[in-house]
Amino acid sequence: MTPDVVTLLRTAPLSVHGRIANASNHTTLVQIGEPDLGLLAVYKPMAGERPLWDFPAGSLHRREVAAYLVSDFLGWQVVPPTLRRDGPFGVGSVQLFIAHDPDEHYFVLVESADYDEQLARMATFDLLVNNADRKAGHVLLDDDGHVWGCDHGLTFHPHPKLRTVIWEFAGTPLPRAWRDDVARFCAALDGELGASLTALLSPREVAALGRRAAALHDLPALPNVAEEYRPYPWPPL
Repeated sequence: MTPDVVTLLRTAPLSVHGRIANASNHTTLVQIGEPDLGLLAVYKPMAGERPLWDFPAGSLHRREVAAYLVSDFLGWQVVPPTLRRDGPFGVGSVQLFIAHDPDEHYFVLVESADYDEQLARMATFDLLVNNADRKAGHVLLDDDGHVWGCDHGLTFHPHPKLRTVIWEFAGTPLPRAWRDDVARFCAALDGELGASLTALLSPREVAALGRRAAALHDLPALPNVAEEYRPYPWPPL
């Protein structure tokens, strides 16, 4: 994504198109700037978050932004550009909308070897951020053949929470380049990146992220779990 897109997400006016159906929290499709720009975004205001027993109130939109910071630092482009800013319903996350066919979800893409590397990288990313809600419909294929992930509000919990549909890649060797990216990420947590994440997450959550990153760097392959204990989200799609 060009820096201009990120700048527009941060500064351009937001105009509401309408609420996105079937979202568990208040989720709105918004126009970024003038209509002729053709930029849409998904806006999730903090005020529209439903309370959960295991995640702090008002924190889900910040987790969306934190997931983007991790993805962007790694250079993996799993999460579309996502920023925290004010909007029509108050402060929330604003994520670039990825035009996609909703029928081309994970359960379809996994049938084609063309997407294996991208899906395995997404599984690696979810392990790192402790994604508790990787549904098939949260996997988006854009017009250029790039696979993106959305809906990262249930991430970064300090306790193991991994729930995902992406289990077909268990046992896949982790490329050295990905492990090197994670090592670079670990080192950066002591600097500006760590400060940026601590502004969005609790110190305990950032510390747990660092421990997961260190463990991930030492893994030779994506882990497997016995079938009876394999954690899936509900609904899976």
